[in-house]
Amino acid sequence: MWDYLKLTGLGLVAVLAAIAANYGHDLAYQVNAITVMLAAGIAFLWVVRSAGDPKPSLQHEYFDSVVRAGAIATAFWGVVGFLVGVVIATQLAFPQLNFEFLQGYGNFGRLRPLHTSAVIFAFGGNALIMSSFYIVQRTSAARLFGGSLGWFVFWGWQLVIVLAASGYVLGASQGKEYAEPVWYVDILITAVWVAFLVAFMGTLFKRKEPHIYVANWFLLSMILTVAMLHLVNNAAIPVSIFGSEQVQLYAGVQDAMVQWWYGHNAVGFFLTAGFLGMMYYFVPKQAERPVYSYKLSIIHFWALIFLYIWAGPHHLHYTALPDWASTLGMVFSVILWMPSWGGMINGLMTLSGAWDKLRTDPIIRMMVVSIGFYGMSTFEGPMMSIKAVNSLSHYTDWTIGHVHSGALGWNGMITFGVLYYLVPRLWNREGLYSLKLVSWHFWLATIGIVLYASSMWVTGIMEGLMWREVDANGFLVNAFADTVAAKFPMYVVRALGGLLFLTGAVIMCWNLWMTVRAQPVKASQHAAVPAE
Repeated sequence: MWDYLKLTGLGLVAVLAAIAANYGHDLAYQVNAITVMLAAGIAFLWVVRSAGDPKPSLQHEYFDSVVRAGAIATAFWGVVGFLVGVVIATQLAFPQLNFEFLQGYGNFGRLRPLHTSAVIFAFGGNALIMSSFYIVQRTSAARLFGGSLGWFVFWGWQLVIVLAASGYVLGASQGKEYAEPVWYVDILITAVWVAFLVAFMGTLFKRKEPHIYVANWFLLSMILTVAMLHLVNNAAIPVSIFGSEQVQLYAGVQDAMVQWWYGHNAVGFFLTAGFLGMMYYFVPKQAERPVYSYKLSIIHFWALIFLYIWAGPHHLHYTALPDWASTLGMVFSVILWMPSWGGMINGLMTLSGAWDKLRTDPIIRMMVVSIGFYGMSTFEGPMMSIKAVNSLSHYTDWTIGHVHSGALGWNGMITFGVLYYLVPRLWNREGLYSLKLVSWHFWLATIGIVLYASSMWVTGIMEGLMWREVDANGFLVNAFADTVAAKFPMYVVRALGGLLFLTGAVIMCWNLWMTVRAQPVKASQHAAVPAE
């Protein structure tokens, strides 16, 4: 019965998408409609092939096949996102690389949102979905709720990524920071995210352990808050049901305020709370030590979620936003420094009694450096929110340096550590193919981040100083073109840093591939295990 319902739904989606492709007003919409039609058609054929087959009872086994798919997708989209990042960094350093034949498709303006979304939502999103499904099953000693719902979340998210990416390249974008997919992609995101929430919470409800481990609190706060942010920020009215154009529900300063409430909390919950959930589970596992302070982890959680939600307006100093609102954002941002560093200390001190592992275990080294970057970024962010500092830092490359020290250093490095931890366990292998290659990845990534962030910090401060330099008559001394010319050496260093980071990620993919392919299989245990 359930199979027939799925076939009906998929067939209907395929037909409607074909109609939409025929009547589409713009190329991006037509390509997206054809993509949806093909995806629904492939899913339809897959369900037809498996319809009526006996379903084995797997209630006593973890649902790890979707976690394995998530690990593969995380590594793949990571390399894609980093590659596009290197391309646009070189385009900024050498504008000649914005080739004439690529105008409208492969120039910086089209590739930049592609890079941002690929790294945050494709690489980071898959990492969060994959690790959430792994953590909630292990800490609950229960199979993932919802049967094949996990597969809907996984494949739905891949479709979101493909639709958004192809849309950006073809010119379909809201032009809002981070939240750039157009209205019909936003609807799909909502459906996938609700399914993600149901699968996660359902697993918690049927847990065999009375205790809900702290990592799950961080992950659940991420899922719930991102849902709220997405629904409010992306409220829009389509110009036509057969086109990608839309009209925002808010205008002017209200739109800016809602956008940065979303934007900063996407950083605060998607890129911070979610990845802290990963830290609180995988760092103790890799270190083979308990979390340093359970009480501190609880304080870290509640302080973080109560404070972060207010921090967004600090992006709007010196704008039409009332002063009191941006000052409120600044105050909460500065206070946020303290619980953030509490969490950093908690993560680092988890190594108490196991500091020698930093010398012998490159995976724990990667995780510890990621926590260090978390601490650095959560100090820099509050400082940048202060109005006097903000006037020098915002809208300059200093902000770019800050974002990337957080995204590459904190989110990237913890994800790499998690992949190195998970892949041997998910594929039941004795261990990683090569720890030496992990060390190579660690040093390439670390040096790459340092080159990237430091070059952008220098550039940003120089930019801020040049923009506000005036002569005796009150006229600006430097033209905008002068600041662009002065940045050239640092832009080359940035591109080099990105290339090193990308090289490290490619080495990781090779190492993980060889782990699955060449490492001996570990003897499997079919007995039910307690929460771990």
